[in-house]
Amino acid sequence: MRAKRSLLARIRHRIRLTQLNTTPGIRIAATAYIAKSAMIQKNSDGHAHGGRVLLAPGVTISDGVILATYGGAIEIEANSYIGPYCVLYGHGDLTIGRDTMIGAHTVIVAANHGFARTDIPMRAQPLTKKGIQIAEDVWIGSGCKILDGVRIGTGAVIGAGSIVTKDIDAYSIAFGVPAVVVGTRRGSAKDRSPA
Repeated sequence: MRAKRSLLARIRHRIRLTQLNTTPGIRIAATAYIAKSAMIQKNSDGHAHGGRVLLAPGVTISDGVILATYGGAIEIEANSYIGPYCVLYGHGDLTIGRDTMIGAHTVIVAANHGFARTDIPMRAQPLTKKGIQIAEDVWIGSGCKILDGVRIGTGAVIGAGSIVTKDIDAYSIAFGVPAVVVGTRRGSAKDRSPA
């Protein structure tokens, strides 16, 4: 009975991927997994924004995740994991490198509201859309916020609950509000070249 349910679940998942892949701008590899409660939104807040979503082989999108393009692109490379209830916005383009892990309840916002003028409401001011790039093999802990214009280098670790407002170099360990680099993953015995 369990094997039959498992087979039925796999068939339903393949049907869902096939349906999603018929939507213009959405390309999901056959070996990617998207939880039933996860959503890909090219239309948000009553508006058709367009944009695109590309999920490479082996990507896992957990329960309750929202991928909202808002006219930009969200590209997630192979074997990356997006934890439960994350929200990823693509306004200014978001790229996530291969083998990256993003913990539950993280929010990544590739845009920012304009607020320079005081004569018009902030909601009417233009957005900035610098985009966000997260390199490969990055670990972002639960409950983080990654803000527009940030680049996170290969192998970096971002501690749970951090707010990342500036670039984080490769192999750095950073945490806090705002996140600051407190160490590096370089220098371990495995990273050193033989003499």
